[in-house]
Amino acid sequence: MSKRTVAILAALAAAVIYGMNYTIAKAAMPVYVQPYGFIVLRVVFATAFFWLLSIWAPKEKIDRKDYLKFMLAAVFGVAVNMLAFFKGLNYTTPISASIIMVTSPIMVLLFSRILLKEHLSLQKIVGIFLGLIGTLIVIFSGATDLSLGGEHAMLGNLLVYTNASSYALYLVIVSKIVKKYHPLTFVKWIYTFGLLMVLPFGLGEVLAMKPAEIPDLIWLNIGYVLLFATCGTYLFNLFAVRTLKASTVGVFIYLQPLVAGVFAVAVGADKLSIIKIGAAIVIFIGVYLVTKKPKETPM
Repeated sequence: MSKRTVAILAALAAAVIYGMNYTIAKAAMPVYVQPYGFIVLRVVFATAFFWLLSIWAPKEKIDRKDYLKFMLAAVFGVAVNMLAFFKGLNYTTPISASIIMVTSPIMVLLFSRILLKEHLSLQKIVGIFLGLIGTLIVIFSGATDLSLGGEHAMLGNLLVYTNASSYALYLVIVSKIVKKYHPLTFVKWIYTFGLLMVLPFGLGEVLAMKPAEIPDLIWLNIGYVLLFATCGTYLFNLFAVRTLKASTVGVFIYLQPLVAGVFAVAVGADKLSIIKIGAAIVIFIGVYLVTKKPKETPM
């Protein structure tokens, strides 16, 4: 088996794990663990995991001026990103959340234009517009589709969109500094700073957990989120991006709604609707226009 084939399988594994995570994580919330408490568990585990792995990584000294960049990365890549996602997932449905998350490439392009002054072609502008329209359809559909999302479904959709936007902003912020340090050096520090940021929000919810009352199946769900959805996906994507082009790895994000939808419907955690399907199609067209190399002259 070639290295490229293994890399493709790694990227595929990450997409499948992420897709299933929407339903698996939601099953534990909020009865057995509150969203912010879940994030504290997740970040504590990831911090310990990556510091342990860094024992085998090159020893690097962080430039003093870069600590502020690491902290900023932690704000958008760990704190806002994770807190908004799990709080939003607690309110909305797995399929709605997975559809909204596909807008990340669109938001990356938008923030690149705003912060890095990158040129936008007419094609990409149209793609951004369609992506945002599709996202608004999903967000506001939460006001009427309450059967599985609960009365706060629209708020949940908005929080998931905040998560997607925050992660996109994080990718733009770290686009240069991530090339300066070894991946494990980078990730262990942003999780360390991120842990300090999420603790005030979720420590009380962790202490409120009642471990003896949590069923074995839910413990397996929690373990899945900590080990596979948090750490495993990072390592899979890290291996994939070292062999494949970043744009190739990025394509696998489009599989998440498919995996999330099939898995959620199969276990009865969600249902498809015409609105979700239509919005997903609009978003996919927008992402296609954003990621396709344009022929027009940049504006």
